[in-house]
This record gives sequence, C-alpha cells and structure tokens, in this order.
Amino acid sequence: MPTLRVVLDTNVLLSGIAYPASLPGKILGAWRHGALEVIVSAFILDELRRVLPRLSHRHGLSAAEIEDLVDILSIQAELIEPASGTDPALPDQNDQPVLGTLIAALEQSHADTLITGDKALLALADRYPIRTPAEFWAAHGGL
Repeated sequence: MPTLRVVLDTNVLLSGIAYPASLPGKILGAWRHGALEVIVSAFILDELRRVLPRLSHRHGLSAAEIEDLVDILSIQAELIEPASGTDPALPDQNDQPVLGTLIAALEQSHADTLITGDKALLALADRYPIRTPAEFWAAHGGL
C-alpha cells in the first residue's frame, strides 16, 4: 500500500507542535515515523513562522528554535508552489493559497487530502478531498 500524501494546513501544524498528544500531534508523529508524506507551500511555512511566536507559552520554543523548526519542516516536507486562481466560495484571502497548495498537490504530487481545521476550507469538502484531523485519523489512524 503506498504511503499517504497529505497537505497539512498551518493550523494542523501549529496544533501538532503546541499539543503533541492531540490528533494533529499524532498526525505529525505519523509523518516523523515515515507513515505519511507531507506536502506544504512556502505560504503555509511563512504563516507558521509568523504565528508560532504567539504560541510560545504552549511550545516554549525560542525565536531561533522556531526558525530551525520551520527550516527542518521545509526540508522534510515536499515543497510545492500553490496553483494560482481563486475560489469564490472562500471569503478569506488567506485560505486561497492553502486551497491552491492542495490543487497543485493533487495535480503534480498525487496528494490524497488536505488536513485542516479551517471551517471555510472544510465547507469545500464536497468538491475537494479535505478532512479534519479527526476525520483523517478515524480513517487512517492505524498508520
């Protein structure tokens, strides 16, 4: 059985880092153990770099450690350029590059799904393979 290939939204990465015992944390653990391949874009990594300092009370990482962590993620994950274009169903412009990352990953990298907690993106799950961490874990938790 081929390894699952997933796009992780920033909120899943943030939750997984800040709360290692959470479902997003378990998904990151599955990635660390080679059970998943992760695809991200520079937009997602930049958003992570911007937001992680605000959660320092949860993860305790210094600015230098955050930079190292984002660098490591950029090396370990497959980095992809988001597809251009917009979906009028997404009112938040910050969601467009995440959807674009999924679309590019589906076309170029044979991604299986986007894992996100973002309600606007999840509302498009009837048109794109988008799942919550809980839905993904329920289907694939035995990785």
